[in-house]
Order: sequence, then structure tokens, then C-alpha cells
Amino acid sequence: MIKVLFCCHGNICRSPMAQFVMQDLVNKQGLSDHFYIDSAATSTEEIGNGVHYGTRGKLKEVGVPLGNHRSTQLKRSDYDQYDYILGMDQWNRKNMLRILREDPKEKVALLLDYSEHPRDIADPWYTGNFDVTYDDILEGCKALLAHILREDKDRLYS
Repeated sequence: MIKVLFCCHGNICRSPMAQFVMQDLVNKQGLSDHFYIDSAATSTEEIGNGVHYGTRGKLKEVGVPLGNHRSTQLKRSDYDQYDYILGMDQWNRKNMLRILREDPKEKVALLLDYSEHPRDIADPWYTGNFDVTYDDILEGCKALLAHILREDKDRLYS
């Protein structure tokens, strides 16, 4: 089983969006039994809160099912539980590494590092633009899934 954890600052906008977009892509490929996908925050500001209304609205608009999600914080022990730990921007990566302390297996990356155009994903909490955030996350999740299917296929089907 491949375990993927998406992280952002509060775990109410970008990382749950990525979680549910990735789950939708995996489900549509018939691979749901081979993946465990979750999300977490690097801060404590939104712990226990549900998904932001902008993320809920955008996912509903594009037909991506939204599960019951409450914000949780990334823990050091998550490093051993996940194969991929993906932030949305450089600030997330810095805070993820602060929490995790080290990354000897190189599990920590930015989601768009897997795309043809690596870059940060803007936080719609500040920009208000959930459309651009969704487009970036979809691009990143498709690229990540292609990477996993190419690089981890032995683990997927063993």
C-alpha cells in the first residue's frame, strides 16, 4: 500500500483539497485498495475545524467527493507512517521539516515538484482564488500519481 500525506498551513484549504482530488484520481483508476491518503497541518491554528467553504464549493463544482475531514497537525511519527509527505509551498516544507526534524528517506517534497513546472501552490485563504488552487493541485496530483505508477508499481501490485 502506498501512503500519501498532503500538508499545508491550516489543513482546511489546500491539503484537504489535494487529499480528495488524489483519492478521486486513485478511485477512478480502480486503485483505492492500494492507497491510503490523508492530510495534515503544519500549524495548530485550525485544529478540529472542517474544510474551508471555498474548498468544499470548488470540489462540489468539479464533482470530487468530499469526505468528513477535520484539521489535524503533522506529527513527527507521521514520517514512519507515510511514503510521500507533500507540502504546498516552501513555507510548508520548512515547517514540515521543523516538525519531522529530518528526511533521510527523502519523503518530503512539494506537490508540484512532480509536475513539469515545479512551483508553490498559492494559498486561497489569502488569494481567494480556489479555481487556480484547484488547477495547480489537479496538475500536481496527476503528476504524482503518474510518478507512483511508474516508480512504485512493484509495491502497488505486490
